[in-house]
Amino acid sequence: MNSNIWILTIGDSVTLATVLILAALGALLTERSGVLNLGVEGSLLVGAVTAALAADGTGSLWVGLLLGALAGAAMGLVHGFLCVSMRANQIVTGLAMVIFGTGLSAFVGKPVEGTTLSTRLLPMDLGFLQDIPFFGVVVFDHDIITFLTLIFAICVSLYIFRTRPGLTLRALGDDPATVDAQGLSVSRLRLSYTTFGGTLMGLSGAVLLLGQSATWQQSDTTGGKGWIALALVVFAGWRPIRLIVGAIFFGFMLQLPFTLQTEQITFIPTAFTQMVPYVATLVALVALSTPRSRRTLGAPKALGTPFVRDER
Repeated sequence: MNSNIWILTIGDSVTLATVLILAALGALLTERSGVLNLGVEGSLLVGAVTAALAADGTGSLWVGLLLGALAGAAMGLVHGFLCVSMRANQIVTGLAMVIFGTGLSAFVGKPVEGTTLSTRLLPMDLGFLQDIPFFGVVVFDHDIITFLTLIFAICVSLYIFRTRPGLTLRALGDDPATVDAQGLSVSRLRLSYTTFGGTLMGLSGAVLLLGQSATWQQSDTTGGKGWIALALVVFAGWRPIRLIVGAIFFGFMLQLPFTLQTEQITFIPTAFTQMVPYVATLVALVALSTPRSRRTLGAPKALGTPFVRDER
């Protein structure tokens, strides 16, 4: 067994976890406000294709990341308008956003389909730190977005559990009538968090493309990572710090089949390791389907329930 291959696998797991953490944080903030967004996969696709088009057209990595995030914000805004302002069914709307994002990305991405981008995220040069055994690859051999994402996840946790606006956010998801009684607009706040959540999802798609894939392929660029991010929120109990550990685990499971093939380990079926993240996703989606199971898992009490002021 080659230890270097396993170290590289763990390092790649951390890199892949960046995409999952960003997307999951977007879903977490949205759901903490009481809005269920199942359209993460669609937002990832739209963010990825926008980043591909922008980076290919301008040659700028940062323009690609920015426009990818803005495309995700637009998706979040549409979802928020339909679910918060129009009080549409949130599950149906989320699935519709996945279908819309899939179709839109396939259509607008035709000019760059299969094109390898010359602009991409590269690991930072941290000198001797990257030469440290094990830690050099696992901890330090990453791009700047990976480090910023980990810091951001910690900041989001502090924001939710240690600040007054965070307390308001938790109240939005648990008891929106209390927020309304304080003179705050539940609809405006929920729309803001849904839009910001969409921004993180779009950025996640842009990072996936520019940092890992570097080639736009509508059929397999995201590979269901949006659905995995949704499952990650559930298994993390809607807590940002737990997302980090969960994302690395899911990232490892996604990388494991390739490592097993390289090591020629056959007693563990490759198909089994490939399906584990998606089986977990199915379990999470089933858990999100009923109010009772959501309460058991510790989900926000008003998750998926439109707020009607006259009915409080």
